[in-house]
Amino acid sequence: MRFSSNKPRFGGNKPRGNSSFRKPKFSSKSFDPEIFVNKMTEVPEEEKYEAKHAFSDFAIDQHLKDAIESRGYEVPSPIQDQSIPHALQGKDVLGIANTGTGKTAAFLIPLIDKILKDRSQKVLILAPTRELATQIQDELRSFTNRMGIYSVLCIGGASMNVQIQNLRRSYSFVIATPGRLCDLVDQRCVNLSQFQNVVLDEVDHMFDMGFIKDVQYLLSKLPQERQSLFFSATLSKEVDKLVKENLQNPTIISLKKRETAESVDQDIVRVSSGAKKIEVLHDLLIQEDFTKVLIFGRTKRGVHNLSRMLEERGFRVDAIHGDKTQNARQMALDKFKKDKVTILVATDVAARGIDIPDVSHVINYELPESYDDYIHRIGRTGRADKLGKALTFVE
Repeated sequence: MRFSSNKPRFGGNKPRGNSSFRKPKFSSKSFDPEIFVNKMTEVPEEEKYEAKHAFSDFAIDQHLKDAIESRGYEVPSPIQDQSIPHALQGKDVLGIANTGTGKTAAFLIPLIDKILKDRSQKVLILAPTRELATQIQDELRSFTNRMGIYSVLCIGGASMNVQIQNLRRSYSFVIATPGRLCDLVDQRCVNLSQFQNVVLDEVDHMFDMGFIKDVQYLLSKLPQERQSLFFSATLSKEVDKLVKENLQNPTIISLKKRETAESVDQDIVRVSSGAKKIEVLHDLLIQEDFTKVLIFGRTKRGVHNLSRMLEERGFRVDAIHGDKTQNARQMALDKFKKDKVTILVATDVAARGIDIPDVSHVINYELPESYDDYIHRIGRTGRADKLGKALTFVE
C-alpha cells in the first residue's frame, strides 16, 4: 500500500512523558512501537537563565576577548557562565549538560587563555567520534586565528603518516579520538606525560561506544598533576566512577534540565507488510515542512543504497557511513550544514555529539539497536529551544 503524498499514515496518540518505558533492544518485534510516540505541540518552557557574567567580565587575554567579540558572543550560555570562572582558576570541572549547550567554548576559552599566558602548556582533548573531534578543532581555530596556537587532529579514517608529521611540529593542542591516539602513543609518536591539561568531551558516549578502556589507558599516561575538565550529558555510575578516579576536588556543574525527547514531537509511520518503504519515504520528503532531514539506517550498505535511490528521484542528498573516508564524511556533513543538500542519510555515526543546526526532521528509516540509540538519534533535532520532529518507520 502506498500512502498519499499529503497524508502519510502516522500511528499513535501517546501523550508526553514516555520516560517510564523500559529501554529495550529492538532486535525482535517484541517491543511496543508506541515507545516512539510522544506528541508535542510546543517546546516545554524552562526557567529563563540569567547569566552572572558577560564574556568581557572574564579575566582572560585581550586577544581572546577580541576573538570572542568578533564571533558575536556577548552573554555566555549557562554552562559557559558557570564553568569558565572555575576553569580559569585551574580547578578540575565536571560539567553535566546536554549536547548543543556551548560546552566546547566552555573548555576552549579557559584553556586558550592558559596557553596565551604560558606557552609551555599542552592540552589533550578526547572526543568519542571523528566528527565531534573535527568540530572541536574548527571551533578552536575560530578562536585562535593569528594567535600562533596550533593543534593536531588525530582521528581514524585520516592519514596516520600526516598526523605523525604534524606531531613532530610545535603544537599546543592535540584533539583526538581514543583509538587513534592509543595507536600513536604505542608507536611513541606522542608523549602524554608532557600534557598538563586534559578534556574529555561526551564522557557518557565514551562508555556507550566501548572506548572506556582506551580512555583509561590514555589517562594513565598523563601526569598526576594536571587540570581535568570532563563534560557529559548524563552522570551514570560508570561516569561517576571515572570522575572520582581522575578528578581532584572537582567543581560539579549540573545544568541538564530537560530531556532531549521532551523537545521533539515523536510519531511512527506504519508500513504495511510488502509495502515499498522508499515510496512512503518519498511521499514524506516532498512535503513542504521537510526542509532539512536526517535519515538513519543501520548498515553502511543500506545507507549507501538509500542515498543513491533518493538521488535518482531528484532529491539533494548525501550520506555518511563507516566505509567513507573521513574527508568524504566531513564534506557530506558540511554540505548538509550549509544547505547544499537538504537530506543526509547516515548510520549511527551521526547520532552522537554532532551539532547540526535547524534539522527539521529525524527519520528512523530503520530501527536503532536500542532505545538509548534512538534518543541520541532524535537529539539531532529539537535544538536551541526549537520543536523538532522525529518519525520512526514500523512494519
